[in-house]
Amino acid sequence: MEDVKIDLALVYPDEITRIMKSDLQWQQKLAIVADCCRLNALAAIKNAGSGHIGSSFSSMDLMVYLYFDNGIIENGLTFPDRDVFFSSKGHDCPAQYAALAACGVIPMERLMQLRRLDGLPGHPGIQIPGIEANSGSLGMGISKGMGMAMAKELGRHHGQIFVLCGDGELQEGQVWEALQAAAHHHVDNLTVIVDHNRIQTDQHVDEICDLRDIEEKFTAFGWHVETCDGHNFESIDRAFTKCEYRRRPCAIIASTLKGKGVGFMEGSTRKMYKWHSGAPDEGSYITGRDEILSRIQTTGIAPVKTVTHELFTKPVPTGEKIVTVYGEALVDLGKKHENLVVLDADLAADCGLRPFEKAFPQRFIECGIAEQDMVSVAGGLALQGYIPVVNSFGAFLASRANEQIFNNSTEYTKIIYACHLAGVVPAGPGVSHQGTRDISLLAAIPNIVVIEPCNAEETRAALIWCIELTMDASVLRLAAGVSPRQIVLPADWTFEEGKGTVLVPGDDAIIFAYGPVLLNEALNASEILKKEGIGLCVVGMPWLNRVNIGWLQATVYKHTIVFVADDHSVHGGLGDTLLNAFNVSNRLRGKEILKLGIREYPTYGTAQEVLGYHDLDAKSIVWMVKEAYL
Repeated sequence: MEDVKIDLALVYPDEITRIMKSDLQWQQKLAIVADCCRLNALAAIKNAGSGHIGSSFSSMDLMVYLYFDNGIIENGLTFPDRDVFFSSKGHDCPAQYAALAACGVIPMERLMQLRRLDGLPGHPGIQIPGIEANSGSLGMGISKGMGMAMAKELGRHHGQIFVLCGDGELQEGQVWEALQAAAHHHVDNLTVIVDHNRIQTDQHVDEICDLRDIEEKFTAFGWHVETCDGHNFESIDRAFTKCEYRRRPCAIIASTLKGKGVGFMEGSTRKMYKWHSGAPDEGSYITGRDEILSRIQTTGIAPVKTVTHELFTKPVPTGEKIVTVYGEALVDLGKKHENLVVLDADLAADCGLRPFEKAFPQRFIECGIAEQDMVSVAGGLALQGYIPVVNSFGAFLASRANEQIFNNSTEYTKIIYACHLAGVVPAGPGVSHQGTRDISLLAAIPNIVVIEPCNAEETRAALIWCIELTMDASVLRLAAGVSPRQIVLPADWTFEEGKGTVLVPGDDAIIFAYGPVLLNEALNASEILKKEGIGLCVVGMPWLNRVNIGWLQATVYKHTIVFVADDHSVHGGLGDTLLNAFNVSNRLRGKEILKLGIREYPTYGTAQEVLGYHDLDAKSIVWMVKEAYL
């Protein structure tokens, strides 16, 4: 692939310092700095190939005010009496990274390593200087901020805790638990700033789950509330000033515009919003860059250095987008089963649900950012004879709503839980979004079966099986994005419970894997080894917590060592399922299983960077097979 070059406009900290020391009014200085940070964040996202522009730009002015006017880091990052600021949103970390780079806390070179191994994660992490708390699934931040505020009181330290959250985030139940608790405990050194841009992922908040009067709600929970224009520094300053010395927790509702600063990215209409996530194409980047540059240059300071930066390029995948096939199969089954209901947690576009929503609007339930509520609603539907299909990212659904899933399961109803973004890829968003513990969390529930298909055929067959051929609850792990290659199943393939498929025969070694990502690596390894005269048998095994013992015995009888590649923690994945099966079979007992999988928190970066880091890429598989057999 040829290197692509484009002028990425970057403003370095020395220029920011010059702006702040100029004779302009303080509001003008902050506005210019905010645009410089927008420029840098846009360049970082473009170079990364992904990121969240909309929410980064809506919160940028608030970030700049806190770092440059409120002086969040003036006293250093370890001073015990310092103010503390962090974002619960997480999506807006490009804005925070850009502001920290403008302050000189993060090197500009590292800013341009957004979503790369050893660079900056796609959601904030405390390993990055200036980041005070990790983000997780939404709704945790206010509680964490309350704990920090309480710690300051216990340690008799001064300083305020500032937490930024999104308006859509207020749909999470934990937010309201925190609001009532903070008021009850008189946590008066806590201020919550709501980035009220009125848009969630691609739709308006009032279309997903209407919050109505946010100010009234905070007030009813016992908080002091101020409102401001989140893009007007005088208005922001007044709101923060009015919150000083209040004897109760404070909330600032900042009215903002998603994508603020680039006209065509601003969410000012009722149309579907397209700039929540992803990187702009070349033309859109140049248009946005030039618009921001023109505003900066009209100030008379003209501080911007334009540099030619070699864009990082990723391999183009050649497979299929499993989530698209999943969405199409849902529509087909919806026509056949009038009791099929689909539930979503504000991720309809990411989860391929728009076709079902359009075809059956009455049977599509948008629950908003509220996984626990969604799962229990599904439980009620199932008790009344409906077949609910519940959708969210696996990292959120399996863990955040685990107790609700367990409770539903004890009622022996049939519910399908679709865990999207399964596994370590895409790894750019970082650890909060990587689904590497869901199998272990869900497979332990007695009447739940966990399946991960590898291609379109298996996806359709798995969904049909879950809806028509079992009475149990089931989990579908679904990979994100386009598959690295087209996985081809043999002509005599059938989808049978507990049985996998030999994709490549081989007499020297054998490896079990599942899903398009790791099966691609296993197939690549088999092709490399074949050139060296080593036959690696590759078995696709979509059934992650159920196995047919007879089939397993027939498949591995000639091998003494069995490799298992888990797109998951090594604890509780397919490797443990096969190990348990080996232990109950006299014919299999004594064979050795070598488990490949995640042995620590998953790292972030590109697919190949992350797979290589965790020894799950083809190169690592080849090395381990040779080490074991030769």
